Amino acid sequence: MEKHINLQTFDDDVPRARGTGSLSETKGKQEFDRDRYELARAGKQQVLKRRFGLVSMTGLSCGLMCTWESLLVIFLIGFQNGGPAGLIYGFLLIWFGNFSVFICIGELASAVPTAGGQYHWVSLLAPRSNKRFFSYLTGWLTVIGWIAALTSVCFFVADLILQLVSLNDTDKSFVRHGWHGTLLLWTTLLMCVFINIFISGALPAIEVCVLVLHVLGFFGILVPLIYLTPTHNTAKEVFTKFHNGGQWNNQALAFFVGLQGNALAFVGTDSVVHMSEEVRNASTDVPRSMLLSLAINGTLALAMLLAVLFSADNIQDLLDDVASPTSPFIRIFQQSVGSVGGATVLVSIIIALEFCSAMGCLAAASRMTWSFARDRGLPFSRALSMIDKRTTIPVVAILVVTVFSALLALINIGNSAAFNGTISLVLEGFYLSYLFALSLLLWRRLRGDLDNPTSSLTVFDSTTHIDESHDRNLTWGPWRLKGTLGAANNIIAICYLLVIIFFSFWPSQMNPDVGHMNWAVVVTGSVAIFSVVYYFVFAKKSYTGPVVEVDPHVL
Repeated sequence: MEKHINLQTFDDDVPRARGTGSLSETKGKQEFDRDRYELARAGKQQVLKRRFGLVSMTGLSCGLMCTWESLLVIFLIGFQNGGPAGLIYGFLLIWFGNFSVFICIGELASAVPTAGGQYHWVSLLAPRSNKRFFSYLTGWLTVIGWIAALTSVCFFVADLILQLVSLNDTDKSFVRHGWHGTLLLWTTLLMCVFINIFISGALPAIEVCVLVLHVLGFFGILVPLIYLTPTHNTAKEVFTKFHNGGQWNNQALAFFVGLQGNALAFVGTDSVVHMSEEVRNASTDVPRSMLLSLAINGTLALAMLLAVLFSADNIQDLLDDVASPTSPFIRIFQQSVGSVGGATVLVSIIIALEFCSAMGCLAAASRMTWSFARDRGLPFSRALSMIDKRTTIPVVAILVVTVFSALLALINIGNSAAFNGTISLVLEGFYLSYLFALSLLLWRRLRGDLDNPTSSLTVFDSTTHIDESHDRNLTWGPWRLKGTLGAANNIIAICYLLVIIFFSFWPSQMNPDVGHMNWAVVVTGSVAIFSVVYYFVFAKKSYTGPVVEVDPHVL
């Protein structure tokens, strides 16, 4: 029997706005009531504290995406297959495509603002016959994708620290081993856990500081890079020069293979969705936050990309130096500022910001895991869905996500190629979950189901199980793109996702060896097969889609 709570009981524990109260108190109560009402429409009870506002959530999203910083870290991917011109035009394509995707994601988040995000939407939008299966598959891809994302960001931090050690190792005595990176990754994880659990109440204020640091750090690197570089490349060299380092049959194919780098730099935009049950005025501020983050991060990343390409001297020689223990962007910094110490300071800024990204990534990953467990989509769901009464955060989910991320890091000790293949699930896991949700959204949009929802409801009593995707009206939220323009954007978003997903499985070069093989297809396929088998063997009996905790019929 499902637990149902009448929404009318909410008023009993809502702080009353007294007649002498301020206008801000009255507005705050109205937002509080509206957030609970909209969450109840999705069948969910408010159990998390709404700590975040638009600015703090934008800080978390911008810091987690870490776009201009990540673009430098994975600079090599797009440059080998694309070159300077390919990087720039590919970046603009990815930026535009993400705007299209997250306008649609924003529409869904506005209609159903829950931490579950994609799997919850798929359950609501899919046909009755297979909604549970596709919802379950989407949930698994999203959970594993977030765990892989957390692991990859923590690895970036560890890897950059080790590269700084190599950069400052004047006598070349430091020999790097896989366990070095794993230990530093674990240290990064433990620091993130400490912040997310023990000072969780200060997380919104911390994320505002992260947003400020994100912008100041950008100028702290951009200004020295531009003004200390002795000579700059010409516009012709930057905007017209393409590379085909993978030896593909033509430059166009190389360009599309190189899009993976730019796409990875925008991963994590939907973090706001999974934090939506902790955001005030979620139905409007969650979509706004995602698009604002895309605008801020995209602008900063494009400026940084242009600065690096104009400032780099003999960049192809830097890329060809495969024996160097440091990444090309670190050597570009060293050439530009003319000293190891100056390059160390610039890289340290990126390390600090990547750590902030890991901190936000753990928060989003734990909320997604908690939400899927709440709906009985994971083993040991009862324990995973527990909320700590003192902090009102999912402490168990935070710890479990951390443990699995730490276990993934063990692979790096034995085989770095296998480890890279494991964390390559990040892009595919996220983009496949977006594709499922947006394809179903387009189907429902063209049918007009969200504009003219059915009014037929089953009779509700305390023993009735509510099939949410059919027994409540799914309508548009307050934030959406209307009419033909909305449908056209939905189609563009799906086309973009199909292109990126297709080329994200390609290796970086023709006839790759084991070290250059793209293991994403193996890892993603394994996760999909495991989730399908687990669903039919175990979860089919327990997973029925998002559990209805609040009776939507009384709204």
